[in-house]
Amino acid sequence: MSAIKGLIPGDNMLINDFLAETFDLPREQYFTITGPCHAEEVAAEKLSYLTFSGVDLSDTQLLADLFTNTYLQTIVNRDVLGVQFASVLKNIYALGSGIAHGLEYGDNFLSVYTTNCFREMQVFLETYERQQPEGDATQHNYNASAYLGDLLVTCYSLHSRNRTFGNMIGKGYSVKAAQLELNMVAEGYYAAKCIFEINKTIGAHMPIAQAVHAILWEGLNPAEAFLALEKELI
Repeated sequence: MSAIKGLIPGDNMLINDFLAETFDLPREQYFTITGPCHAEEVAAEKLSYLTFSGVDLSDTQLLADLFTNTYLQTIVNRDVLGVQFASVLKNIYALGSGIAHGLEYGDNFLSVYTTNCFREMQVFLETYERQQPEGDATQHNYNASAYLGDLLVTCYSLHSRNRTFGNMIGKGYSVKAAQLELNMVAEGYYAAKCIFEINKTIGAHMPIAQAVHAILWEGLNPAEAFLALEKELI
C-alpha cells in the first residue's frame, strides 16, 4: 500500500510501474491512498476523506475498512493509474496557483485558472492512456474527490506546501531561496519536470503545466509566463 504521490525522478515512472519493474510486483498487489486530505487536519482529527484504489475492489475495500473511523471516511475505486497521475498533476497546478497569488492575481483569475487545470488534467490522462497497452486504462470519475476535490483543496488551502512554495516564487524568490524558506518538500517542483519529460512523448496540450515547468526549471520570469498564459485560458 502506497501513500506516495509522485513519480520516480529520472525514470518518470509511477510507483506501481517502478515496483513491477524492480521487484516484479504485480499490479493486483499494489494499492494506493490519495486524498483529498491534509496531514494537519488528520492529526487534529478533523473529518477527512481518503480514496483507496486497487485492481480488486473487494481487497481494496478490506484495506479501506482498516482506516475508517469517526474522522476518516474512505472511498474505493479501481482507478490505480488515474488517481496517481491526478495526485502528481494537482501539485503542479497548486504551485501555479501559488505563483498567481504571489503575482497578486485575484479570485476571478484563480477560479478560471483552476477550471482550466481540471480540464488539462483530463486531457493529459486521456492522451496518455490512448498510447498505453490495451487493458491498462480504467474509467475515471473526474468529478470524484481524488480528482476535482484534491485539486481544489491543494490549489486553495493555506496548508498546501506547493501553493506556499509557488507564492514565494510569484513574490520574487528564487527556487533555491523558496526551498530553503519552506524547509519542506514541494512535490510539484519535481513533478513539473517529470510530467514535462513524459509529455515530450505523448504530446498532450498542457500550457499550464508547461508554464510552471518553464518558471521553475528554465528561469522564465513568472509575470511573463502568466501574462502569456492569460490568453490560453478559456
